[in-house]
Amino acid sequence: METTILWFKRDLRVADHAALASVAAAQVLPVYIVEPEYWALPDTSARQWTFTAECLAELRDALGRLGAPLVVRVGDAVDILDGLRRETGARRMVSHEETGNLWTYARDRRVAAWAHEAGIFWRELPQSGVVRRLPGRDGWARRREQYVQAAPVAIPRALKAVTGIAPGRIPAAAELGLAADHCPDRQRGGRSQALALLESFLAERGRSYRADMSTPLAGERACSRLSPHLALGTLSGREAAQAARVRRAEVKGTRMGWVGSLNAFQSRLAWRDHFMQKLEDQPQIETRCLHSAYEDLRPKVPDATRLRAWQRGETGLPFVDACMRYLMATGWLNFRMRSMLMAVASYHLWLDWRSTGPHLARLFTDYEPGIHWPQVQMQSGTTGMNTVRIYNPVKQGHDQDPDGAFVRRWVPELAEVPGAFLQEPWRWDGAGRVLGRIYPAPIVEVKAAARQASDRVWGARRGAAFRDEAARIVAKHASRKEPGVPVRFRRDRDAGAREPRQMKLDL
Repeated sequence: METTILWFKRDLRVADHAALASVAAAQVLPVYIVEPEYWALPDTSARQWTFTAECLAELRDALGRLGAPLVVRVGDAVDILDGLRRETGARRMVSHEETGNLWTYARDRRVAAWAHEAGIFWRELPQSGVVRRLPGRDGWARRREQYVQAAPVAIPRALKAVTGIAPGRIPAAAELGLAADHCPDRQRGGRSQALALLESFLAERGRSYRADMSTPLAGERACSRLSPHLALGTLSGREAAQAARVRRAEVKGTRMGWVGSLNAFQSRLAWRDHFMQKLEDQPQIETRCLHSAYEDLRPKVPDATRLRAWQRGETGLPFVDACMRYLMATGWLNFRMRSMLMAVASYHLWLDWRSTGPHLARLFTDYEPGIHWPQVQMQSGTTGMNTVRIYNPVKQGHDQDPDGAFVRRWVPELAEVPGAFLQEPWRWDGAGRVLGRIYPAPIVEVKAAARQASDRVWGARRGAAFRDEAARIVAKHASRKEPGVPVRFRRDRDAGAREPRQMKLDL
């Protein structure tokens, strides 16, 4: 019987898995390749790998129950796949399409070249609303809706395994050379965790989602917390969207406050695919400003003092520092605070997004390149198609942490500061006892830095050449208002673009 290699990447589940379903009649070798070169990249981290390893352990058990346990190999993908081809005589390979970073894009091109040369038929199948080789955005929203509404893919009850292949170990982070990464409150990986989160969100936690998602403390519970599971594919976006749709039908008309929150959740699932489509269509978004006018706007070599202070949560801006420290300890942050962290780095601290984006990527357990890089640019004002949005970190502290509980928890150095001055302790008469001693003075003057950044960014937007390029970007990447498509795709922004304002990583 012919052997087919089933290559798992960001799809670590057995449910709603088109690639798995396609090999039901074949002798199958499920494989996951741990690539040390990938895990040495500046946007990867031990917290991400440990979450991935937990997902792999559950996937191995699930595939074992189907009769074909997961094979894990460590090394270069082409070398590993060629070795498995020689060992098993496989002539076919199937996987899901992956929208990853530039490294995985280049790796897949190498794998495709190897497969062609080795006589391997490699079939890649979609696993989301993202469309490969999309000719244009017209009709994309409708196409994505059709995908999400289609029935989940049924998987076989049993698989025909290849015998005599050692399963291999799932390595620890240290074995991959990953630096120690203390993240005591990191979410755990695995499909069982994803299903438990989905159930509790739809049954109880999500009721206040729309109202509470913007605040760091309430959002910790009210948000679904499914983002790392969607990023690694322990749960498919279609599964999440359809479960929310079923729940919405159950609560419709009950006046329990659910409908708005469930609509907001489904909207974010839709925007998730929308942003991933951008990177799928233009992989260079990871390294080049979407609009070329911004390419040399900020120094390529960042101010080391400012960058270090921002990375460590020591900017002297209490709410910013609290958010960064919380992210370091948990691997997660709600969407508005992600946006603020990036905006403060790009505007107030005037740091290039290519120096700050990788740091945030490493901290996010839910790092999804297809969302991260377009959003990093959006919050840095370099897309040419979104309005300039400069967060006032003091105002955000007052708005999102009005009683100061979040700041006091994560910036204990300010325990002595009265509540009225907690978000801007430099205004307190006793500031000299704290600032510059146990907590840094603010690294910039907030209003002056924002004003200077605004003048620079808006200055780059003048002229017909800027507008012409911006129009081309809108035509390529902006969502379209389409009749019959749910309201979540009808959000007007400047220059005809329909884009959300904040980062949609958190869900």
